[in-house]
Amino acid sequence: MSETYAKRLSAILLDAVTDKDPQMQEQVCGALCDFGESKPAEVLSACEEHLRLHEKLAHPYRTIILRAMEIVVSNHISELDKDMARAIILLASNEMTKVKELVSDWQQAASSVLVAVGRRFISSVMEELLSKFQPGLLPHPCTVHTLASLSVSNVFGVVPFLTSILSTMLPMLGAAKHDSMKVVFCCALQRFSESILEYLANLDQAPDPTVRKDAFASDIFGAYDILFHQWLQSGGAKLRLAVVEALGPMSHLLPSEKLEEQLPKLLPRVLAFYKKHTETVHVSKSLSQILEAAVSVGSRTLDIHLNSLLAALHAQICVPVESSSPLVMSNQKEVLRCFTVLACCSPDRLLAFLLPKLDTSNERTRVGTLQVLRHIINTAAAQMEVKKPVILSSMKLPLLDTNNKVKRVVVQVVSAMAHHGYLEQPGGKAMVEYIVQQCALPPEAEAVSSGPEPTTGDLQSRVHSILPSRPQIQKLGADSEALAADSVRAISVSTLYLVSTTVDRMGEVLWPYLLEFLVPIRFTRALSPLCRSLVHLAQKRQEAGAHAPLIQYNGNVHLPSPYAITTRLLAVSSHPYVGDGRGAASLRLLNVLHQDIHPALGQRWVTAIPLLLEHLDEYSEETLSQKEWEEKLLVFLRDSLAVVSDNTWVCHLTLEMCKQLPNYNGTPLEKNFLYKCVGTTLGAASSKVVRKHLRELLETARYQEEREHEGLACCFGICAISHLDDTLAQLDDFVKSDVFRKSAGIFNLFKNRSESEANKVRSALILCYGHVAAGAPRELLLARVEADLFWNMSQCFSTKVLGIKVETQDPALRLSLVQSVCMATQAICSSAHGSSFHLSRKAELVAQMVEFIRAEPPDSLKTPIWKKAMLACTYLVTLEPALEEQVQADLIHSCLHRVMAVLPEPEEGDSPQEVSAAPTVGGDPQELLLFQSLYLDTVQVLKDLLTSLLLWNMTPLGLQVMVEHLSPWIKSPRGHERVRAVGLSACLLQFFLQHLQISALVPFHNLGLLIGLFSPRCADLWPATRREAVSCIHSLLYLQLTCVGFSRDYQDDVAEQLLSLKDGLVHPDPAILFHTCHSIAQLIAKRLPPDQLINLLLTLFESLGDPDKNCSRAASVMINCLLKERGNMLQEKVPEIVSVLHSKLQETREEHILQAAQHSVFALATHHCASVVSNLLGSPLPFDSHTCTLWRALALEPGLAAQVLGLLLEKISKDVLFEESQAFLLSSTPDRVATLLPLAATCALHEVASAPASGPAVLELYPQLFVALLLRVSCTMGVQPPRQLQAKERRSASSGLASRSLEPCSSAVDALQAVLVRGGNEDVVQCVGLDGGWQLLRTSAGHEEGVTRLASAMAKFAGPRLPLVMKLLFTTQSSMYEVQRVTSTAFLAELLSSNVVNDLMLLESLLYNLMARQKDTSARVRRLVLHGLANITLGSPDKVQTHSPQLLTAMIGGLDDGDDPHSLVALEAMVGLARLMDLVDAWDLHAVLLHIAVRIRPFFDSERMELRSVSIGLFGHLNKACRGDCKDVFLEQVVGGLVPLLLHLRDPHAPVVTACRFALRMCGPNLECEELAAVFQRHLQEGHDLHFGEFLNTTCKHLMRHFPDLLGRLLSTSLFYYKSSWEDVRAAAPMLTGFLVLHMEAEQRPQVDLEQLLTALQLLLKDPALKVRLKAVKTLGCLVKFA
Repeated sequence: MSETYAKRLSAILLDAVTDKDPQMQEQVCGALCDFGESKPAEVLSACEEHLRLHEKLAHPYRTIILRAMEIVVSNHISELDKDMARAIILLASNEMTKVKELVSDWQQAASSVLVAVGRRFISSVMEELLSKFQPGLLPHPCTVHTLASLSVSNVFGVVPFLTSILSTMLPMLGAAKHDSMKVVFCCALQRFSESILEYLANLDQAPDPTVRKDAFASDIFGAYDILFHQWLQSGGAKLRLAVVEALGPMSHLLPSEKLEEQLPKLLPRVLAFYKKHTETVHVSKSLSQILEAAVSVGSRTLDIHLNSLLAALHAQICVPVESSSPLVMSNQKEVLRCFTVLACCSPDRLLAFLLPKLDTSNERTRVGTLQVLRHIINTAAAQMEVKKPVILSSMKLPLLDTNNKVKRVVVQVVSAMAHHGYLEQPGGKAMVEYIVQQCALPPEAEAVSSGPEPTTGDLQSRVHSILPSRPQIQKLGADSEALAADSVRAISVSTLYLVSTTVDRMGEVLWPYLLEFLVPIRFTRALSPLCRSLVHLAQKRQEAGAHAPLIQYNGNVHLPSPYAITTRLLAVSSHPYVGDGRGAASLRLLNVLHQDIHPALGQRWVTAIPLLLEHLDEYSEETLSQKEWEEKLLVFLRDSLAVVSDNTWVCHLTLEMCKQLPNYNGTPLEKNFLYKCVGTTLGAASSKVVRKHLRELLETARYQEEREHEGLACCFGICAISHLDDTLAQLDDFVKSDVFRKSAGIFNLFKNRSESEANKVRSALILCYGHVAAGAPRELLLARVEADLFWNMSQCFSTKVLGIKVETQDPALRLSLVQSVCMATQAICSSAHGSSFHLSRKAELVAQMVEFIRAEPPDSLKTPIWKKAMLACTYLVTLEPALEEQVQADLIHSCLHRVMAVLPEPEEGDSPQEVSAAPTVGGDPQELLLFQSLYLDTVQVLKDLLTSLLLWNMTPLGLQVMVEHLSPWIKSPRGHERVRAVGLSACLLQFFLQHLQISALVPFHNLGLLIGLFSPRCADLWPATRREAVSCIHSLLYLQLTCVGFSRDYQDDVAEQLLSLKDGLVHPDPAILFHTCHSIAQLIAKRLPPDQLINLLLTLFESLGDPDKNCSRAASVMINCLLKERGNMLQEKVPEIVSVLHSKLQETREEHILQAAQHSVFALATHHCASVVSNLLGSPLPFDSHTCTLWRALALEPGLAAQVLGLLLEKISKDVLFEESQAFLLSSTPDRVATLLPLAATCALHEVASAPASGPAVLELYPQLFVALLLRVSCTMGVQPPRQLQAKERRSASSGLASRSLEPCSSAVDALQAVLVRGGNEDVVQCVGLDGGWQLLRTSAGHEEGVTRLASAMAKFAGPRLPLVMKLLFTTQSSMYEVQRVTSTAFLAELLSSNVVNDLMLLESLLYNLMARQKDTSARVRRLVLHGLANITLGSPDKVQTHSPQLLTAMIGGLDDGDDPHSLVALEAMVGLARLMDLVDAWDLHAVLLHIAVRIRPFFDSERMELRSVSIGLFGHLNKACRGDCKDVFLEQVVGGLVPLLLHLRDPHAPVVTACRFALRMCGPNLECEELAAVFQRHLQEGHDLHFGEFLNTTCKHLMRHFPDLLGRLLSTSLFYYKSSWEDVRAAAPMLTGFLVLHMEAEQRPQVDLEQLLTALQLLLKDPALKVRLKAVKTLGCLVKFA
């Protein structure tokens, strides 16, 4: 490369540095660096010269050049010669010191150049820097800064110079006047000191190992003297901070005696900076270095200043640390480093200072002190060894602190103590207890909920147990912390486990001490981590001594007894997932301690407990059945008691359980379970023990807590299994006590009890009696139930005032009685003699239950009283004696009235009234779940109750009585009431059918009445009602068959068909629904006895007024079916009848009246078709819904429908389509207004064709209808409605009334769609409508596309109908309307794309018709002709060669069409040629190949995207077709198109890019270069991402290797695109140039006009588009190749 050219290229790049865009500047810098990679000397020389010659170049641009120089120097330092290094050093030194002011980026860049050169040429750099670092003269700040940077980057090279540098610098310190210069000196002294220390620390690697610290001591001290005594006193804040930073490393270099001398002054001054600066990390770092230096020389001064040091450092450590502030975190680390130094030299004084700080109540002080204490425990363990007792005793007050931040740090301190043997000292157990206390802290998730969801009790208590009220939630959220990784509880849990498992010597401390925390309630939340730690410790002890007891009491009264451990762990296991899964942890601990609990339990527990744990693993908190789990635990306890079989042990366990009961007052669910455990243990105890403990339980129970009632009752019930007499005796004694008389008695506990409290006691006792009845042995129950159970329940429930029995209104007491009666009666029924048991209190109990049901709110489920009361009645009804009729009626009415009226949750399909009236349960999913569960249970109980009552009167009359009770609800206007009533009826009928016993033939007189009641419900709005109604009819038909003598297992075909009709009732389509109702009526008619018909009809007539319109319509359908001979034909005048029918439809919307009207007009038209049509056509437009209904009725019979369609077709085809009128005088084009009669006929045709029955008639007239409507669509585009319709719409708009507009074209399209659908071509309608084809058909812009889609769909789905359609369309060639010619041509053209034309032998006639239209005056028609001719490639490709001369001639004629200014015909011709290329005769194609290529070349760079993409794609097809002799002739065209194709790969339009990909793939083989063809194939496949730069690089490499002579031509062509109007193409052009130059050989240089190329690239550097300028810079970087 000539030196002149290299300079020019460098100059161009350097000139481009002045670009305003930062990205461009970075690109230029990168280009210079790339240039420097190959020619570092030349680039550095050019940069040096450019900066030297352009003195006025702004400093930002000088900075970029200097940065490039630094990178080149750093990468090629070994290649740099001395002369160039010297020039660069001089330049950088000059740039760095050119101005006195500080310009950071510029001077920093120059300094970095010097530092980079200094890594090799340290002597030259130092020589230059020292030349500007002369004694007596104040140097430039950057000179000093560079010396400092060099000392860090080249320690071994600079330190030998530091002696002279320091001696020279020392006098300069006094001459520095400005703070900025002083700061530079301070930083330099800091760096110099750090370099010296690093040098001395690595003397074994240093070039001069004789260097000693003493060599620098005097100079450093001199500098220290100035910095400390002068600058530190009078400087600004920034300078003082820089001085302090420098003093840290300098202190290590001071002579020891000088350091000792200065420390009394130095330390206070440094400490004073804590008060003056907010960012203190540099002060702390310097202080730690000074302290280390002082300790290293054994300074005694520290003792004097120790208090002030500790105070200042402590104040720093007490600053709150923010995790987001790295400076504060770093400062904390440096301060702790200082404390470590002080702890090693003065541990006593340090602790004397720190430990009293722990007694303060200030949070920050205590937290900071604890952090220091933890740090020195870990880092100064040897010094703190003898201080352990003192440190432990000082922790008393921090252990009492309730602040969470303090707690976290205390836990961390205790963890450090555990690892260093502190907890083995006296007082260590207090630390352990503290950790356990923190493990018991309630995390937020558990603070919100007191426990798992209860499974029993009233609904409100269940809901409140799930979530507290909203204010409670907010309070808990504010006062508690989440269980996160850094929370107190999480740290404590982790600490306890780690200390237990990883610190071996802690085993003796923690075992058995941790057992003391198991039983106390305050440690409940710590049970899970406690149990895990205890299990680990116990297993380790077992491994050490397998047979020794784990718990050695040895008089230790604080350890819990085996009974206490068993009770506690069993109680908390009842809710196993609470508290981090404490259930599983507790069971594992029980398993480990089995030998200490009782020696006999080992073998049993080893197998039983793993099964319990496995059960917990199979479920989660959401899926576990609480009842099943508690039962498993109780079985486990019962089996354990049986294995022990020791009455003394059982008594001790019972006593402990009773003793622990009060501990669980705050957790009622666990207390309930513990009550059950007490009952279980009492079951294994002696009678004496049972009586004693039951009495104590009754006396000590907390009756004011409702949740405790169930636990106490369960205890009595479980105990009654084994001790019924003792249990009843204790209850009787308690009932007879003074509790209910509110007077002084033997129980002082109840002396002053209020009425409310007394009710709670009675409620609990009633519940106890119920559970005793449920648990009592059945053989003993019947004899005691009335005298001992029901009587005592009654006594507890009611009180006497002045001798009068008064019943309470307390809801809880009522619920207890209901539950107890329910349990007692269920127990009676389940006994062996229950069915014959005579309950004398039956009527009284039923009346009591009915009263309770009536007392509850009627519209919602608040409590389970309904369910429990009805369940009790269900059991009572089955017992003897039978209830009176009135009692039964009251019972049924009360139950139905309450259950039916409950409003359900809103569901989809509910009426607005039902939705608005529906209750809400707060939107809580848990409450909603409880409501739904309670409701479903209640409904099931109601079913059981009704069937139990029906059993007492299993006759048709009894059945009718039950249904009569349900009848008002069956006809209710509320859907949810109907569905419930019909469902209950179906259940009763099925039950009646299954249990009916027929001994003689009995007439079913009520059959018609019942069927008439249920049959209209087959069309109910609610699908569930419809299904249940069919079930009712099905059961009724079988009841009839059974009553007339058929056997119970007889299968009736007609009745069974009813079940198959249920699917039709599910369908939402009304037609299907009422057809199903019609079928049901037919089946009923077949089996209904004659004498029942009148009853059925009367009932159905009543149903016509049903509030549910669906049921009214169903009644009409069924009446018509049953009375199918009732219809009469009307004989009236046609105009009058049509008018009356229309007015009748306006009066009502009833379905049966509508059907009658349709039937009437149909009958009338069969005799007077033309008259009916004429009268209906005279109806006002647009037709209202009633007129449309009448039109559709005319299609009910095919013959009549054909007559109607023929009349309408005549009106459409023979009348004038539109009239032209000039609306305004100045209007240039007249308005087209539709004529009235064809418009009305079109609308009527649409209505008739919309009727499904018109199908045969439409098929008969299909071609005429299709063509007439298609042409009407084309002629009505843009046509306005008739004037009178426009006026009508305007009047409606002005009056504010909504009016349906009538658009002529849309009406024609709608009619065409209806004809297609009715003609069996619904798939055509769907196909056209997929992407809006019908909408396109309506608009002028999309009409052609719409017609094309319609023709395609017709060819695909309606081929056999095309011959007649085409025949009619051929006649439109001479139409006077251009739009009709366009429509017909578009339709016919599209047909050629389908093979159906060839199959129907219509190809020749179709081609002839289209070619005859080539000379049409309309360019649109000519374009469509070419499109159609090209479509032959799709429909009949095998016929292309036969017609290739005519086809090619037509296409080339289209290319030369000069009457089309927009080249649309030429565009269509190119598209057609591309499609024909592979199919036409090769000889015919070769004759015109070159002509086509030349003709399409100008379109490559057309401004229209379509012309570019199609022409380039056609060029690819020409290349593909070029074979044989024409290959060489065509090569010139390929070469000429190569550059445009490559550059248009960056075209902004995707279709052009796709076409270029294809064309290049096709060009590859014609270039006779396999490698290039392979590149095109690999990179340009469709669907693959193209990395354009990589592809272009590879392409240019092969072009230059195989076609070197094309370089000049390719470059000159690419230069043409430098001026392209598309940015991406303009940016790709220099890329192509650069890659071509990159891969050319030296001998190809003469082909390149460098001057022209550089000029063009220079112009691109000024392009407004950034991407273009960036590519130009990259290309300039490639031009380095020219040599």
